[in-house]
Amino acid sequence: MKWVGGKTKLLHELVDRMPDRFGAYFEPFSGGAALFFRVAPERATLNDFNADLINLYKMLAKDVEGVIARLQAHRTRHNETYYYQQRTRWNHRDDEDEMTAVDRAAAFVYLNKTCFNGLWRVNRAGDFNVPIGRYTDPPICVPEALRAAGAVLRRATLRRGDYRAAVEGAVRGDFVYFDPPYDPVAPTANFTSYTTDAFGVQHQRELADTARALVARGCKVMLSNSDTPFVRSLYKGFAIDRVKCPRAINSNAARRGDVDEVIVTGGY
Repeated sequence: MKWVGGKTKLLHELVDRMPDRFGAYFEPFSGGAALFFRVAPERATLNDFNADLINLYKMLAKDVEGVIARLQAHRTRHNETYYYQQRTRWNHRDDEDEMTAVDRAAAFVYLNKTCFNGLWRVNRAGDFNVPIGRYTDPPICVPEALRAAGAVLRRATLRRGDYRAAVEGAVRGDFVYFDPPYDPVAPTANFTSYTTDAFGVQHQRELADTARALVARGCKVMLSNSDTPFVRSLYKGFAIDRVKCPRAINSNAARRGDVDEVIVTGGY
């Protein structure tokens, strides 16, 4: 999935800073789960507050061929009219047209792969409101990638909910990677609309407290965030490395480019 804040372009920096050895893998803000798919751990817990994202992962683990079949149908029918029909159906799926969990997973991928700039965004009412993208041949269905994802997801515990509950089972030697909604670098820079819930200053403080508690428990912790004075103040005592990360999603092409982020590590 193309996801705001996705870590595909930062993977080499993250992998270089991971511990050499660890027990179970935890990713409480999974999003597109790029690091999880790269590492392909034998034991893992993936969590996200976005119910549709977790449903997709569950369906890939449970019925990947069903998801592929539906995506192939979407690919055959794709055009501008069809896109807006599917967007409307998605936003009104609780009316008379009930979608199965597999239908919902495939529709989620279809809309993500064909919407403008791959931007998954919902409004305050919870409706997906992104217009169609201008693509010649969007990768709506890539069976080999979906089957590979399903194989590694079958080894994971998949949860939807609060990140703190997701790490309750982490024990000494386990590895936790936090990739939360970022602290905004400017008052207008905040993007937290993966769901209708925001992640503000107090949430950032609580996350830092959780990271410290995990390190005290003997866990190995890594975290990504914006390179802001506030974030640096939260993680005093941790190792903090500044890295450059390409910003791929912005409505203004001139504002896409490298931005400063930090990778925070502790407990190893």
